[in-house]
This record gives sequence, C-alpha cells and structure tokens, in this order.
Amino acid sequence: MHINRTPQQSWPGYGVYLGNGLVLTAAHVVGDFAQMKPHVVIAGRDLPAELVKEGNFESVDLTLLSVDKTKLPVSLQMRRTPLCEHPPVAGERVIVAIPEKTAPSRILPRQAIPADLRGRFDTAIADVATTGNSGSGVFDAGDLCLLGIMSRKISVGQQPFKIGAPARIIDIAKYFVPAAQIKAFIPQDASF
Repeated sequence: MHINRTPQQSWPGYGVYLGNGLVLTAAHVVGDFAQMKPHVVIAGRDLPAELVKEGNFESVDLTLLSVDKTKLPVSLQMRRTPLCEHPPVAGERVIVAIPEKTAPSRILPRQAIPADLRGRFDTAIADVATTGNSGSGVFDAGDLCLLGIMSRKISVGQQPFKIGAPARIIDIAKYFVPAAQIKAFIPQDASF
C-alpha cells in the first residue's frame, strides 16, 4: 500500500496493513501527521488516515495509522498480519513486500554494519536496490510473519583509487525496525 502526504510527496512511501483497519509505516514517511494529513491507498481505494501513534525518525521510526475498515474489500477486512515472535537471524531468508511486487533478501550479520552504527541499526537486509522504500514490510520467508518495517539505507563512503577523484557513497544495507520494537510501540488497546 502507498502512504501519501497532502500535498503528495514526490517519492513513494509504503506501509503494511496489520488488520482491523491498522496500518504501520515508517514515521518519516508520514512526517508530522497534523501538517501532512496522510492518506492510505490500498486495494485501489484512497482513504483518509487517522493517527493512532506517532513515532520519530531519530528514535523509533514508526507511525501507526488507522483507516475505516468498512471501506476495505472483505478480503482485507479479514486479513491479519502477525508479528514474528523470534528475532531476525543472520542469513535468514526474508521477503520484502511493496505494492508492486515482493523481493527476496536475507538478514545481514551484525558485523556487516559499520562499527559506528552497530547497536542502533543492527537489523538490516542486503539487496538495497531491489527491496523497496521506507515503510515496506520485511517478512520471514518461511512463517510469513512481519519481521520489521523498512526505515533507511545504510551507506558508506568509498575513497577513490585516483587522487583528486571524489569519494563515492555506496549503499550497503537497509535497516528495518524489528518486530520486538514494533510490538513495544503498538498501544495495548490497538488490536489486530
């Protein structure tokens, strides 16, 4: 599904339908809810969103929205997306869901993350170019439970071999907010 601001942003923002009218996305996709007045495009329907809980890009990059579930097709009204109970494991196969497709990837080991980012961005996947944008869902390929919500790229600078040439920025991974943080973020009275 797409999450659009008002007026609509030039880049795509995504989200995951949890069930019971609840939609989870990255906080920076929505931005400041009161200013951006986001709406959700799901199953060809453009629905206004209500704020359930707003996170922050620099702390917990999540925002939980709700839409009128009676305006959804019955197949979506009945759908529930379970959160994974297990933490992500290095090498684990995952599927990243975006509106247009799904893309396979794998969980990267903690050592693949630059040392200065470890501890803050430990849950990451490979395949940066093919796995969607912020707000995309990262699912366990076996259990199909939600492992996390895509938050940001992890990039490093690479020094050129040629003297005087500019440094290049290379995307090496994508960080996702893991299910344990999602579970802690979602209010207890928000059932799905």
